[in-house]
Amino acid sequence: MEAADDAAGVWPTTRAIVLSGLEYSAVDAFEGQYRLAELKARAFAQMEGLDFLAVPTAGTIYKLADLEREPVLYNSHLGHYTNFVNFFGLSALAVPAGFRPDGMPFGITLISRANAERALLAFGARWQRAVPLPLGKTMSRLPQPENDPVVTEDRVPIAVVGAHMSGLPLNGQLLERPGLVRVAEGGGAIELEVWSLPAERIGDLLRRIPAPLGLGTVSLADGTDVLGFLCEAHAAQGAQDITSLGGWRAYVATLP
Repeated sequence: MEAADDAAGVWPTTRAIVLSGLEYSAVDAFEGQYRLAELKARAFAQMEGLDFLAVPTAGTIYKLADLEREPVLYNSHLGHYTNFVNFFGLSALAVPAGFRPDGMPFGITLISRANAERALLAFGARWQRAVPLPLGKTMSRLPQPENDPVVTEDRVPIAVVGAHMSGLPLNGQLLERPGLVRVAEGGGAIELEVWSLPAERIGDLLRRIPAPLGLGTVSLADGTDVLGFLCEAHAAQGAQDITSLGGWRAYVATLP
């Protein structure tokens, strides 16, 4: 009863929502977290390879009287397409998209992975200039910029030499390891690919790399250095050296 007494001065709808938490146990809370993790994993799998989703910001529009009469129900309806964004830790940007046949405004929300705000803002700015709508209740329009906004993203080049290359079995881990050993002399050039990964995914990639592989510096033919898969020296003892073949694809072609 103390919780109810302390909440006596709170707006009734807020009080009802908060006090509804008393109906759940700690077990319920953990089960809810587990269920949320399952749904998040499924959603991320569905979004793999997408730049962003475009969904209605709200499915409909209510009058204030409607919200006062059924505040929880109608607010839930308004968030039908976007409630999951906060739960899954995603980025989102709402932009105007025009008007309905009855003259009421309509908008869309762009949803992408975490920390993608700069890319969404750049696209949103281009969108708003491509859909010339008035600014609020004024007749003003967004001016055209001197240059289109540039989508900038912190990315890191990764050199791959084996089954992570395009078309090979482990390439999906980059869209999500034979390694090299640096030698002082007697080495040779080997075919590889340089992939660009978002910087925030490097930590996840490191966690997936099994010993004795790791990330180290690889020197390219043009003199630049990039990160790449390297083997710890002890793992090369007794291993087959395929440098003379020129690369992993050439080695695979020699297998029966």
